[in-house]
Amino acid sequence: MQHRRLGTSAIVVSDICMGTMTFGSQADEAEAFRILDECFDAGINFYDTAEGYPVPPDAKWVGRTEEIVGRWMKTKPRDAIIMATKVSGPSHVWFRSPLRSGMTALDRRNIVTAVEASLTKLQTDYIDLYQTHWPDHDTPYEETMDVLDELVRAGKVRITGCSNETSWGLMKSIAASEKLGATRYQTIQNNFSLNNRRFEDELAQVCRKEGVSLIPYSPIAGGVLAGKYNGGARPEGARFSRYLAMEGRQAQMGRRFVNEKSLASTERFAAIAAEHGLDPVTFAVAWSKQHDFVASTIVGVSCQEQVAPILAAADLVLSDEAMKAVDKVSREIMYPMG
Repeated sequence: MQHRRLGTSAIVVSDICMGTMTFGSQADEAEAFRILDECFDAGINFYDTAEGYPVPPDAKWVGRTEEIVGRWMKTKPRDAIIMATKVSGPSHVWFRSPLRSGMTALDRRNIVTAVEASLTKLQTDYIDLYQTHWPDHDTPYEETMDVLDELVRAGKVRITGCSNETSWGLMKSIAASEKLGATRYQTIQNNFSLNNRRFEDELAQVCRKEGVSLIPYSPIAGGVLAGKYNGGARPEGARFSRYLAMEGRQAQMGRRFVNEKSLASTERFAAIAAEHGLDPVTFAVAWSKQHDFVASTIVGVSCQEQVAPILAAADLVLSDEAMKAVDKVSREIMYPMG
């Protein structure tokens, strides 16, 4: 397992991070412990959760994931784990947060309330990486970064990051931090995969120039790159099988991930993986890791059987031939996810 630094901070993490958003909904606690134990034993030291997990967001189980992860952490040396969690930003995107009646702005009250609750659920006195979950472009970044700085100075948070942020928002936050002399975002957690390379358009340059690390989520495109939806298949229990049968934002998200272009590119990427003797999941995770602006790739599973092809990407470096073949597909099928 290779290790990389998060931004310009002192924290070094495994270049594969286990995400936990299915724990408490698709995966029960016993299965979650098996998944986490296998990852820990394989050398993964970086784990990502959020106050709003598990997904889909629902008042009946919100916060359950942090509780499960917290109980698991008690079985391991705390300093052997780099734990990341998030405070929910405004509910103006794909889902409405069930937390705080959906009033989840990134102001002082919400952030302080959220971090105290997360510390309790995780059964720890500090969070290694505390991230804003969706941006809040209507609250001054000075207020957000100031309260995050207070948490760092109090020892409750080691470093901070953002997620689903724009180039403008990331630069605005950095400017606010410099103005205040406050903590800055060391990481950005955005969607990035073979089927969604939009991060490379502008944000990659911001990361390179400003010393911010991408920790990409959904490197397997929500399971699409595993091939489970190829040929019009709708596997029972799969996330986008459910979403495509729904209405509103869930259906919209389903169509973004599963559509004619994304399935066409998926088939071609799978063919490239096969030519190099690799499982398509292993190939997708290895490709994600193989970028200079990426520190650690966040993966997610709903059962232990899905862990093995992910771990097979550890220490794997794709050939120049494979990388060029990917680029050719990306040029011919541009922006499969829109």
